[in-house]
Amino acid sequence: MAREQRLDPEVEVLWEDFHAEVNVPSEQLRQWLLTRGSGEEAFGPDPDLDLPEPGRQILAVLRKRKVDLTPADVAVMRTAVDRIRSLVDEKPGDVDDEWRYALLDLGHDVLVER
Repeated sequence: MAREQRLDPEVEVLWEDFHAEVNVPSEQLRQWLLTRGSGEEAFGPDPDLDLPEPGRQILAVLRKRKVDLTPADVAVMRTAVDRIRSLVDEKPGDVDDEWRYALLDLGHDVLVER
């Protein structure tokens, strides 16, 4: 019988917040990051290695189960949630590409309704 692991309640809340703020599916985020990281010398033998940060770290967390989180993953989630919320709060009068792309780099698409 599988034993259920208990997580810190704060991590549980952070997990929910992270998945609410990071509203781009993992494969879509990966494709976006590959596009952002592309360039003449950007691609090596393993494209995932060339993904821009912090998107690569966010993508790695998206691929994990909650019970497999490490302290580093928790830090990535906390930073991502804080940064996304901060950028959303700084919304320019007219949504510009630079602002939207900064959010997309973090896995948040402002055009996706909550």
